[in-house]
Amino acid sequence: MKLPADGFTFPGIGTRVVFGSQTLARVGEEVERLGNKQAFVLSTPHQTEQAQSLATQLGALSAGSFSEAAMHTPVEVTERAIESFRRSGADCVVSIGGGSTIGLGKGIATRTGANQIAIPTSYAGSEMTDILGETKDGLKTTRRDASIRPETVIYDVDLTLTLPAEMTVTSSLNAIAHGVEALYAPDANPVISLMSVEAMKAFKAGLPVLREAPQDREARSLVLYGAWLCSTALGAVTMSLHHKLAHTLGGSFNTPHAETHAILLPHTASFNAVATDALAPLHDIFGATPGAGLWDFAREAGAPLALSDLGLSEADLDRASEIAVKNKYSNPRPFSQDDIRALLQAAWEGRRPEH
Repeated sequence: MKLPADGFTFPGIGTRVVFGSQTLARVGEEVERLGNKQAFVLSTPHQTEQAQSLATQLGALSAGSFSEAAMHTPVEVTERAIESFRRSGADCVVSIGGGSTIGLGKGIATRTGANQIAIPTSYAGSEMTDILGETKDGLKTTRRDASIRPETVIYDVDLTLTLPAEMTVTSSLNAIAHGVEALYAPDANPVISLMSVEAMKAFKAGLPVLREAPQDREARSLVLYGAWLCSTALGAVTMSLHHKLAHTLGGSFNTPHAETHAILLPHTASFNAVATDALAPLHDIFGATPGAGLWDFAREAGAPLALSDLGLSEADLDRASEIAVKNKYSNPRPFSQDDIRALLQAAWEGRRPEH
């Protein structure tokens, strides 16, 4: 590896990680380790039973639960959750679920100063970051702050064994998107780049196994390990074009988060690959140019390939490209609104990228 001639800055990793099997049993221990006495458990409606079971497990440490977390973290939901949190007398939050639930925990924590423990049950990868994306009035805005980052993340391989095949694939590609952008980020550094490449190798090895044997514990461990690495990468560097487009589509058109990332990833990687050699490792991992290799990998895994399948119309692409260029952000390749419109068209059609 060639080190940057002008040096680099490594931000450090400020979140405690508990990784393994049956680690859900250690939630109470981690609550007490943080000096807290009453935990408020969060989930989506779909995972209400899981949240209530965890609250029961916590016993005297539980202050109740709230199971209204929603995709793209609507501010109105966060406000309702904070009211419930305060009425409960809780002094920390425990989020069990995917990005929607973890986003809600972050929203509560940054507004109240409460400690938070995140327990991801998918691979989407927001748990290790200081990033919070929230939706209000049809727009999704993202901000970073130290108060947003969870104090502890508990990874339990057992919680992923029954993750549906479709979510396994799309949330894995969502995680890979974090690692891809970390490679060409303006504040990239060798440590995070190593983690990103290692993560993609883990996904490449583990995900095909899960297609045939979804409860293969070794493969699940590999993929969850990759998700942790990619989440760490996301929290350590600045994100660029890919995440901006995913947030634009999700926040303004309510497209499903993981599926949107999965479909966009080959096209954003292809777009930027012509402007940087930072994506060169993807050739060895996926066996083709970055965009084409990721598209092939996604297709073989059974991922959705076209934005049109998410209900977007071609007219929506015009508005999305306009929104995406309203604010400036770093990217290795300069772009115009026409460039974004062409990229979205290719993703809408589901074409295999060239680069």
